[in-house]
Amino acid sequence: MPDFVALAALVGLGMLVWDCVEVGRNDAANLVNAVFGARVLKRRTAVRIAAVAVVLGAICSSPVMETARKGIFDPRVVTVQSAMAIYVSVYFVDTVLLYAFSGFGMPVSTTACLVFSLLGAAFVLSGPENVMWSKVGEVIAGIVMSIGITGLASFLIMRVFRGAIRDKTKDRETILLHGPWIAGAMFTWLTWFMVFKGLKNVAIVQWIRGEVFELYGEWFVLLVLWGFFTLLTHLLLVVTHRHFYQYLFPVTAVCGMVCMAFAFGQNDLANAASPGLAGLTLWRHGGAATNLADVATQIPLPVWGLLACGLLMAAGMFTTYAQRVTRAEVNTGSQFDHVALYAPGWCRALARRVLGIHRDAVPLAPEPELTDDGKKVHYDALRASVITGVGASVIAFASGRGLPVSTTYVAFAAVLGTGFSDRVFVRGDADLKVGRAIWVVTCWFLAPVIAAVSCGGVAMTVYKFGAPGLAICLGLNLTLRRYFRQRADAHERRYHPVEPKLGEPALIATPQLADPQ
Repeated sequence: MPDFVALAALVGLGMLVWDCVEVGRNDAANLVNAVFGARVLKRRTAVRIAAVAVVLGAICSSPVMETARKGIFDPRVVTVQSAMAIYVSVYFVDTVLLYAFSGFGMPVSTTACLVFSLLGAAFVLSGPENVMWSKVGEVIAGIVMSIGITGLASFLIMRVFRGAIRDKTKDRETILLHGPWIAGAMFTWLTWFMVFKGLKNVAIVQWIRGEVFELYGEWFVLLVLWGFFTLLTHLLLVVTHRHFYQYLFPVTAVCGMVCMAFAFGQNDLANAASPGLAGLTLWRHGGAATNLADVATQIPLPVWGLLACGLLMAAGMFTTYAQRVTRAEVNTGSQFDHVALYAPGWCRALARRVLGIHRDAVPLAPEPELTDDGKKVHYDALRASVITGVGASVIAFASGRGLPVSTTYVAFAAVLGTGFSDRVFVRGDADLKVGRAIWVVTCWFLAPVIAAVSCGGVAMTVYKFGAPGLAICLGLNLTLRRYFRQRADAHERRYHPVEPKLGEPALIATPQLADPQ
């Protein structure tokens, strides 16, 4: 059995590398879709900036890591062998699920996949009585509440800001009048949630909270911060005269993206790193079953491990499949009438019933436009700022409380909330866009069920058969990966053909040629 523990730890470490890439591959869209969709930055430039923030956030991810590592089941009631089987089985299932969803351009919750994979494996190997159902319920409640809060907050904030700016996001006088207080509000809530919620365990932040916020009152300090940021923005607009106003909301959008990427690295690192690093720790320090309680609950995870995992997640953000997820999310919330998306017939039919009473509404978003090189501008910079700002705030707040909420759910809810606020779903392919949203949400419910059932079976196989079980599950993992790759690439060629140049025949898209429009 010691040989099995060492082999499982080695396989888990290799799968850890793979899973970090898959998490970055799928969740990349959540970080850059707003900035890219608004054409504030090119996608590769946005990914580079976001990748740096992801790595920095990963180093600060310890509280969330603890929830994912020992919060779903009680490691003190299982043996080292069964704990290793649970941890490595999570990777066998998680990597296939994330790879398949990414290939089809479907944003899926890496958090839900992790939590329910751990739940399924622990349920089978340690019994239902040893699953920490209260913690599972807390995580699920946190995910559901984050979706509702994000959707409602993004809808209301977008409606207020749009009511002030309307479609004059490039009008100098309008920006001078309303830009300072809007930007001041954005910077205030980003500062509050990112620093004083997401980093509340940092010593200097705790000192500032005690010496400033608790002494003078939170609401008073926030009001002062809002006034400071508003005045600073106003002075910049006045001093720069005719230049900075064009870049005000693009700047707020990029700032929101950076904060969201930091929160992503802080929160979603647990989805990829905790099983593998916990398994490695068990192998190094948990040779005897009697030591498992101390090993699982007291040994801290090294900073170098968090840094390495952050770099791997950042690497996944540059892959072709990440572009597919970005494109699909951007098109779902696009203000253009016609987009290239896939949604099942029943989803489009349900969407038509939902949207039937809103067909006479007038869109509030600016008229669709193209960039100088013919790229679609799916959002304006104001909407991109709300998407990234609200998303970053919700994720940072959850990270500060040690809850691994879903970045995917939060970001997608912000896209839909601002889209409904701007009434972009009232004309053109509205049924297709809302149908796609329905299909995505449906898959959100299917993925956890698949993860739990599959991981339970895989964990039992690994535990019962030992090293041969590891080989069987690894072979099945690679086979399914190849199968889903073929299906996803065929889907890509069918629904996203490359637009031909003038005088040339239409080309069929390949993963290498596909450009997220």
